[in-house]
Amino acid sequence: MLRVVVLVSGGGTNLQAIIDATAAGKVTNAQIVGVISNNKTVKSLERARNAGIPAVCVSPKDYESREVFNDALLAKVKEFTPDLIVLAGFLVKIPETMVHEYSNRIINIHPSLIPSFCGVGYYGLHVHEKALERGVKVTGATVHFVNEGMDEGPIIAQKAVAVEDDDTPEILQRRVMEQAEWLLLPQAVDDIANGRICVVDGKVKHNK
Repeated sequence: MLRVVVLVSGGGTNLQAIIDATAAGKVTNAQIVGVISNNKTVKSLERARNAGIPAVCVSPKDYESREVFNDALLAKVKEFTPDLIVLAGFLVKIPETMVHEYSNRIINIHPSLIPSFCGVGYYGLHVHEKALERGVKVTGATVHFVNEGMDEGPIIAQKAVAVEDDDTPEILQRRVMEQAEWLLLPQAVDDIANGRICVVDGKVKHNK
């Protein structure tokens, strides 16, 4: 059974997608053993507790420096002894020590088709604002492994979503969630839990 820890910063809709997919039998051989947020007041913690999942907050506001916070975050993650760490809208840069310790065991969902609209400064609604400003006709979401760079790790899966003429950033964000993010992330967890993917020479290979 794959032990999964989910890191969140906001409302937790991607967390809910994994919880629901697991309950429906679409994610197998995996269990969410803990949820960690950097924000005490977000709904994601409530979602976790409603599902009977231990949920805690580790906030940088409670520590005197980023280094001390990073150490506390890693220590809390280790307490859950995870096999996989899922970043589901976690708006905190993962410490390099954690990236190294959990190499190819941390995945992230990003609301664009990487390498478009990704990297430093591209998160949340801002990604969709930039996509609309550029006038792209297709956007989407990407699940990827996390490395030392920002949105640069090996890509696990992508799904395209059409951009409509009358889209606002909020409408486009919702469509990308519904048509891509909430499907891709649970599928990636299931694929990893069931040994369907591996990383070879910096690229994800799907085992048949």
